[in-house]
Amino acid sequence: MNDAASGVMTEQVSAQESAPAKRFWPHGWWRLMDTKIGVIPVPLFVLAGVLIASMCATKGGLTNELTVMAVTLAFFGFACGEIGKRIPWLGKMGAAAICATFIPSALVYYHVLPDVVVDATTKFYKSTGILYLYICCIIVGSIMSMDRKTLIQGFLKIVVPMACGAIAGMVVGTLTGVIVGKSAFDTFFFIVLPSMAGGVGEGAIPLSIGFSEILKQEQGAIFARIIPMVMMSNVVAIILAGSLNLLGQRKPHLTGNGRLIPGAADDDEMPAAAKETASKGVDVIGLGGAALMAISLYMVGIIGFRLFGLPAPVGMLFVAVIVKLTQAVSPTLTDGARTVYKFFQTSVTYPVLFAVGVAITPWDALMHAFALSNIIVIVMTVITVVGTGFLVARKLGMHPVDAATVSCTQCGQGGTGDVAILTAGNRMQLMPFAQIATRIGGAINVTVSLIVLSRMMH
Repeated sequence: MNDAASGVMTEQVSAQESAPAKRFWPHGWWRLMDTKIGVIPVPLFVLAGVLIASMCATKGGLTNELTVMAVTLAFFGFACGEIGKRIPWLGKMGAAAICATFIPSALVYYHVLPDVVVDATTKFYKSTGILYLYICCIIVGSIMSMDRKTLIQGFLKIVVPMACGAIAGMVVGTLTGVIVGKSAFDTFFFIVLPSMAGGVGEGAIPLSIGFSEILKQEQGAIFARIIPMVMMSNVVAIILAGSLNLLGQRKPHLTGNGRLIPGAADDDEMPAAAKETASKGVDVIGLGGAALMAISLYMVGIIGFRLFGLPAPVGMLFVAVIVKLTQAVSPTLTDGARTVYKFFQTSVTYPVLFAVGVAITPWDALMHAFALSNIIVIVMTVITVVGTGFLVARKLGMHPVDAATVSCTQCGQGGTGDVAILTAGNRMQLMPFAQIATRIGGAINVTVSLIVLSRMMH
């Protein structure tokens, strides 16, 4: 028996010795290709860096054409995101989204990032509208992935925690400002209100124009005063969204992992045949059709803006909801929209955040918000908005973590803030609700507050 066992072991050892050892090429190389920074294999990441440096150093510089910028934004965006992910503790609280936005902003301010990269990125971002392409694909994809029966319930229910959070945040924020020695007037209109105004383009700019006309002051000076508050509240909201994600992981009964209403499912309505088709792989034709559908719906939103003044993303959102509720899109196209959504979520988020950081995030304005009294007011305001949303949503039978993540976007930096906040919270499928919170909620806050201020001044 022992001789037999010994013979078997001897044969195994001999077989192992005779088997050819796996050399670096190609098996070791394949393992290296499977090691990624973001979605980029390490060898391609290194190649991208070499190519970018070469273009910067040669005649003609770094161009802002799509092919070149796709590599450039991916290289820098995923590098900054990877830094954030590796920060101890904070990496799990949204540091990746913060780093992807604010590291490039700091690099621009301190002239570390080459001017040719800054110029090309800024021109590309402002001329292509890449952010709106990203948002429209995320919104349409996430709406098409929702359960039709509970979609409308989510929109109706989320309004309540949003409204309660906004009112509570304004009250607590203003009282906090008074406690730390500021006047109630300055605290509310120049710190708290900008924090919930809906970002820069839809919030800070119209707010500064209204303040300028009512208070008879220069718009530029007012804008410079309120924009840091928008930036700071966005940072706090990102951190809270990351914290909510951690809470959901530790207490699963509090979260729907991207669903607001208990019992909803992503693909309840997809027929078995469509599920079987989807399981076989991606339908390239359906994928192209879904992308075109998302862009077409955004064009509908643009026309709505021209006719009625409704922000294009919001108009697109309403049309997408109607399309979903009326079942106007086939299951195959719905699955294509879901795939487009997942692609943009995983592969485009950090490149877009890098472009946002370079093109429209002033580092000096962010630093101006770091006065201790401002930080205290903003932190208390955002915590109150989010905490109120959490508690009210729980009372209404919603998933509180997911509803509170939407509340975070009420204090974000517009569309760019929504992207960063939902990325930190790992709940990009909530983008439709975030757009409601940011665009419509911010517009209501700005409009009502300007009316109140106008009457106070007369």
